[in-house]
Amino acid sequence: FCTGVYIICITVVFGQGTKLTVTDSSLAAPTLSLLPPSSEELKTDKVTLVCLAQMSVWFADVSWTSNGSPVTGGVFTSAAEQKPDKTFGLSSFLTIKSSEWISDRVFTCKVSVGSTKSEKSLKKSDCSE
Repeated sequence: FCTGVYIICITVVFGQGTKLTVTDSSLAAPTLSLLPPSSEELKTDKVTLVCLAQMSVWFADVSWTSNGSPVTGGVFTSAAEQKPDKTFGLSSFLTIKSSEWISDRVFTCKVSVGSTKSEKSLKKSDCSE
């Protein structure tokens, strides 16, 4: 007799991309880290912010905002990968003009796993020189 924890999850996409996800349990909120551009990158015209998410399941929706407004261009999000500890991790990259970062806009990475959401924000003045 074997016991274990199993999360049942079914995702169906229909219509114009409407996604319905049904799970058999409540899901833990993702844990996020938001990394600023490197000092070397700041010498160029474009910089990249990196959002790292750790989750209990393989599916998530990631979105970015700049000063509260949605950002869609310049975003690349990896597929989730399972780690040795059986959690899942994904990375999302937001590439912006250096001037947007220097102007101290607030950039926010939002990650949703089912109805559970986490977000992390960062602006240039939050970072030490």
